[in-house]
Parts: sequence; structure tokens; C-alpha cells
Amino acid sequence: MASVELKQQLEELLKRLDIDTVCVDHPEVFTVEQMMPHLSHLSGALTKNLFLKDKKKKRLWLLSVRHDRELSLSDVSRRLGLGAGNLRLADEALMLQTLQVGQGCASALALFCDTQHSVTPVLDRDLTHGGHERLYFHPMTNSASLGLRPEDLLRFLTETGHQPVILSFD
Repeated sequence: MASVELKQQLEELLKRLDIDTVCVDHPEVFTVEQMMPHLSHLSGALTKNLFLKDKKKKRLWLLSVRHDRELSLSDVSRRLGLGAGNLRLADEALMLQTLQVGQGCASALALFCDTQHSVTPVLDRDLTHGGHERLYFHPMTNSASLGLRPEDLLRFLTETGHQPVILSFD
């Protein structure tokens, strides 16, 4: 399904859930650095998102952290109780199959496509408890960023059947 149709479905779901959003259209971006000139004026937290796979147990994870976090996958793996070195970036084919988005478009908002509940969201505690007015994610396309309140993100995840793991990266 085209990203335009999926973005529309996401927006309809958010509207049905009475979740207030702000959407900013911008040129297609693939990195946080490319995104910053278009969103640095916004009040709230910008995110970076990684679609990960546990190489031993084959579990899937979607990690969403504040855009300026420096991450070590070994550290994230240990914090999740998987042992060091067990997390890898999952391949794009698996992301397309599971979340229906390609490279540069994965975000917590794509979890509405994970109807099998095979992906566990992992959220930076700063996103949920950092006092941010809004959190910004790509809404099924990397040519827009959609902002929602932290409590609405948590409600969205619950409504889509996803219980997030919240980790502190401070």
C-alpha cells in the first residue's frame, strides 16, 4: 500500500482516538541531520527510530529516542536483558512486511500496521516523562513529521495493542 494511503489511514485512526496532532510537511529526509533544518523551530522532542531484531530470539523491536541521543546497540541490548551484541538493525524487507514502511520511515506511529503485535516498542524515558509538549515522528512517510502529546503516544500504543518498554538513557 502506498505511503500516502497509509498516512491517511493513520490520520483517520488518530482522529477516531481523538488525538490532537500537528503535521509538518517537509522534503524527504533519511537522517536526523537532514531533518533538523525543517523542524528545529518546533517546540517538543524530535525523534530518531531504529527497527531492530534480536539475532538469537528473532524478536523485533522499534526503538524511539530523542533525536540527539547517542546510542550503542550493545548497551540497548543489555538494558533489554538480551545480552551484549544481540541486537541488529533489521533488514528493510522485514520492516516492509511488518510495518509497511521502508528505510527512513519507521516510527512508533507505524505500529498500527503491526496487527500481529510482533514488534515491541522501546521508548526513551525522556520522551514519555521529559515534559515535552509534543513528540515528533514520521507518519508513514519521511516527507512529513507528526507531533502528538506524550500521553497520546502512550494511548495510541495501547490502542494498537503494543505495550512499550520504557528505558532511561541518561
